[in-house]
Amino acid sequence: QVQLVETGGGLVQTGGSLRLSCAASGRTFSMYAMGWFRQAPGKEREFVAGIRWSAGITFYADSVKERFTISKDNTKNTMYLQMNSLKPEDTAVYSCALRSRGGKPYARGEFDYDYWGQGTQVTVSS
Repeated sequence: QVQLVETGGGLVQTGGSLRLSCAASGRTFSMYAMGWFRQAPGKEREFVAGIRWSAGITFYADSVKERFTISKDNTKNTMYLQMNSLKPEDTAVYSCALRSRGGKPYARGEFDYDYWGQGTQVTVSS
């Protein structure tokens, strides 16, 4: 089993920045990829960004490209999401996820991931 814990959410004004962290523990030897998803009230969960753990290859949703940056620290088994130029439409619960299976280089669907964190609220005020 893998446990994921997100930190770093909060309230920020439009144009501000936040950095989310996701720390993985447990069976972390089988980390193929990790990703960030978000879910706004009344909306479906959507993919935000992903990173292939060994290769460090990153991929993003079009809505956050040029504003968000996903990164990782292998020594800490921790993934980050640096969010800049935040907009009110970025308001959501952000969750991190881990894929332990190989075979999908750019996993963007929630069913592509095996483990989930509890989520952290990000609120952007206008």
